Amino acid sequence: MDLTNRSQIPETGVSHNKSIRKRVLIENGRIPKLTNFSQSTIKPGQHCPAHTHPDMWEVYLVEAGHGIMVLDGEKISLQPGDRLIVEPGEQHSMQNHSASDDLLLTYFGIEE
Repeated sequence: MDLTNRSQIPETGVSHNKSIRKRVLIENGRIPKLTNFSQSTIKPGQHCPAHTHPDMWEVYLVEAGHGIMVLDGEKISLQPGDRLIVEPGEQHSMQNHSASDDLLLTYFGIEE
């Protein structure tokens, strides 16, 4: 068993934009095939630039706020409660277009 409170996990920057803060709830290597289980806060106006993961699935859950994911050129509006799966090789970026509210995302990656 492994019990940890989120408040005990330090914040770090996401690799695609260090000013976006995240907490890695489960790190790579802890559970087979799981690359990360994390929660990020994207502040108003922040964005994570377009990128791909050639051999990883990513699953996002929008906890709070509103954002836009651009997935292979298609803009997808996100709201609380939405779940989005990004398949390996799909180019994606995320932005918080709100003027005042944080976009809170819980997400995980799974290796193919």
